[in-house]
Amino acid sequence: MTNSPKRPVELSPEEWKKRLTPEQYQVARAKGTERAFTGEYWNSKTPGTYRCVCCGTPLFSSDTKFDSGTGWPSFWEPVEGSNVREVEDRSLTMRRTEVVCAACDAHLGHVFPDGPQPTGLRYCMNSASLRLDPDLPAATDESDGPDETDG
Repeated sequence: MTNSPKRPVELSPEEWKKRLTPEQYQVARAKGTERAFTGEYWNSKTPGTYRCVCCGTPLFSSDTKFDSGTGWPSFWEPVEGSNVREVEDRSLTMRRTEVVCAACDAHLGHVFPDGPQPTGLRYCMNSASLRLDPDLPAATDESDGPDETDG
């Protein structure tokens, strides 16, 4: 089974504005950027899966998150390469690689070739484009405890 989207998510700008907060809309749909060190997840250590705030597609795992010192959540690889697309971005008189959700084209952030191994990539994402689904605590098997009849 794959986590990749089955069909594209297409909504009108008005429908997106109803579903998202103003900041989420500005970042994810209008290709904005939140200020460094202000997003909800830039310093989060919570284990889980980061999903697209617009459509819920799984994008990044906390297992690949690292502190890049930039003030944005950074990852060294997506959970599945087909869940994100890379698009050339020539805005702001720079040449960068934009990262978008493959299912709904939400702007997520940019990828840079200065990350840690094993990929050497830094997926620098906006918290406003993400939703963290925390991992559930592992169930403990109480039958592995001491036998109450031992004495």
